[in-house]
Amino acid sequence: MEIKIGIKDVAREVVVESDQTPESVQKQVSEALANQSLLELADSKGNITLVPGASIGYVEIGAETRRHIGFGPFSDS
Repeated sequence: MEIKIGIKDVAREVVVESDQTPESVQKQVSEALANQSLLELADSKGNITLVPGASIGYVEIGAETRRHIGFGPFSDS
């Protein structure tokens, strides 16, 4: 799942590809904003991204995507 974080006064957003659930990420973001603490997100490669809660402008949590294997047509079932 892709997570985009907009940082206040910074033109580029931080993008993290994570295996966490949307609910888990939303809970972490809410806690970081409420407590003005660090938002700590682990990406799918094991890297950790830290963002100060006071600097977060917005967070866009993408839908979980299913990985397709093979060369056949994609079905949305």
